[in-house]
Amino acid sequence: MLNRVNKYFFTNFIDNLLSLFLTLFLIVSIVFFINIARITSYVEISFLEFIKLYSFLLPQILLFTLPISFFVSLTMSLFKLSRDNESIVIFTLGKSPGELSIFFGVIAGILSLLMLLNALVLMPYMQDQNAKFIEYKKTRFSLNIRPGEFGQKFGNWYIFASDKNQASLEYENIVLYNPFINGERLIISSGGHVENKDGTLSLVLDKGSFYDIGQKNWQVGEFKNLIISSTTKPELLEDFDLIKYWSNPKKARDLCIYTLIALFPLASVLFALRFGLVVYRYEQRGPYASVFLVLFAYFSGILLFARLPAVGIPLVFLATFASSFYFFKRGILRRF
Repeated sequence: MLNRVNKYFFTNFIDNLLSLFLTLFLIVSIVFFINIARITSYVEISFLEFIKLYSFLLPQILLFTLPISFFVSLTMSLFKLSRDNESIVIFTLGKSPGELSIFFGVIAGILSLLMLLNALVLMPYMQDQNAKFIEYKKTRFSLNIRPGEFGQKFGNWYIFASDKNQASLEYENIVLYNPFINGERLIISSGGHVENKDGTLSLVLDKGSFYDIGQKNWQVGEFKNLIISSTTKPELLEDFDLIKYWSNPKKARDLCIYTLIALFPLASVLFALRFGLVVYRYEQRGPYASVFLVLFAYFSGILLFARLPAVGIPLVFLATFASSFYFFKRGILRRF
């Protein structure tokens, strides 16, 4: 059960957390929406499938937004109470900052634990499902060539089609262009269609001509039918193995980054109390610079030791937590 004081602090914190978290969540979601939209350049997906792909990315969005939102929101909610002199009055009436640190420390610990489960279990599984879903769509549907648009690619070829017959699914007036080091190739066809055979996409062209343009020689020819296969081969889909996933040396960097981001609420909770609980008469500048400094230092440490998870995870976490405890004890416990 929450006592009235803790409930009051918690209510103010939640109000700040929701507003900041929803803002960050929306911004990061837009970035991921753009990445998902790029997939439609080579596979066809419906609106429901688009939402499904987005759901696969939700664990990543939560990891990149919730820990930071927790730290910033806790700092700002406590600073607001200090600015209104409410926290000072509460401490004067007998509430201990140590008790408050335990209360929010437990919340930070629970959040970090949930974020660890999210980062180390749910995220890898969702990423695997995302990759399998995209691979499945490649083997089930044809290339999504949009008539009248430039810049589309089929393998190493740039492709343009003037129109598409919706009844026969035939493309009309197809032009393919392939630049390479010593020249370029151009193919012009009256029409064609895309075939999917065992997951390999092929472009079957009708009557047309080709031009092989070298630095010194040109070759020109005609064809009645021409098949161009995509260089992309479908990958074999295996059952997901969490231990095998994290045992891969290539995942060492992700392991360090995701783990430390998940532990950030617990590592920084005392910093939030130190920056938020102030005597406003003497500290009117606000905690903005301090919040930015902690974020910059912590994430710089993550990037610095990203490839050494066995060293980086305990070093960055313990250094941050120890520093926060030192400043909290010196700046808060001795003062109140």
